Amino acid sequence: MNSRLRKTDESINPIRSDAMQENNVKSSIPSFADLSTVPLLIVMNAGSGHNDTNSTQEKIEHILIEAGRHYRLFLVQDAKQITEIARRAVEEAKACSGVVVAAGGDGTINAVANAVLGSGCVFGVLPQGTFNYFGRTHGISEDICESTRALLTAQAHPVQVGLVNHHLFLVNASLGLYPQLLEDREAYKTQYGRSRLVAAWSALITLLRQHRVWSITLERQGKTSYMRTPTLFVGNNRLQMEQIGIPLADALEEGQLAAIALRAIGTLAMLGLALRGALGNLGDAENVISFGFQRMTVKPWSIYRKHRIKVATDGEINWMHAPLEFCISPEPLYLLKPSPVKLAEVHSDADQDP
Repeated sequence: MNSRLRKTDESINPIRSDAMQENNVKSSIPSFADLSTVPLLIVMNAGSGHNDTNSTQEKIEHILIEAGRHYRLFLVQDAKQITEIARRAVEEAKACSGVVVAAGGDGTINAVANAVLGSGCVFGVLPQGTFNYFGRTHGISEDICESTRALLTAQAHPVQVGLVNHHLFLVNASLGLYPQLLEDREAYKTQYGRSRLVAAWSALITLLRQHRVWSITLERQGKTSYMRTPTLFVGNNRLQMEQIGIPLADALEEGQLAAIALRAIGTLAMLGLALRGALGNLGDAENVISFGFQRMTVKPWSIYRKHRIKVATDGEINWMHAPLEFCISPEPLYLLKPSPVKLAEVHSDADQDP
């Protein structure tokens, strides 16, 4: 770990967080101190983004020093250390009433958010990944200088958090084919570099290969249903739902998660669904099942029932024991978000993405 420390101001008023009512992330925001003066504890993933790490670090520090903002930067060289480093950052933030900031892609943001949730600390992000769904959804620029400056005046807002077996996800969680897509994508990125074009190409190659069909039982709202599917995808991100054309974006604003499953189909039909998703009309496909929910239990059948299951959360692979319990966290994250004007600008730019 590499860190740079500027002495924190001991006169800063402590941050106070009030208890939230269970499953109600839209209740009133706890009273915080003036967030424009509190220290920033930044956990930065050296492996995220397209830019040189040293250049990105210098830009962040230059802006904070110029603004007279107290900060500490934790540079994560080994991704395996990010969980422990995030915990250290949270402990220091609690001691100095600071804000914990994640600088990296959605996977980095997920790891740091896991440490922040329930700590009473405010959370900030500097998006530096390939897709940056979380940052873009909340109006946070992918330009490191713009997002760093925005941290200086941003205000805290409650953000819905999804959980699968108590593991946090902010964008999505999935099992089956989608985790395999992510693993293959990382392999291609290692060889050819990080870009959306490389991600799309690797997805195409994965879809052309043979894939397992899962037999699962779903339990939600007192009802049980059986399904055979190559993948089950649970979304918690409005922007991603809108881009692929699933009409459940409003459900996310109403305290629900969005489930998407594909029927057991052949390779050509699977490629057709991928094309529909790229064109933003996946929701019209007859082989796609989608619904909103607040809590759901997923039980694999037969020999898979007692085995661990590969589950992807915000682009990171985890092994979890069945059954899988999906739900909304009773406590939200308090995220530093720019003004509504900035948020509208980011959504406008997203609408023009290919």
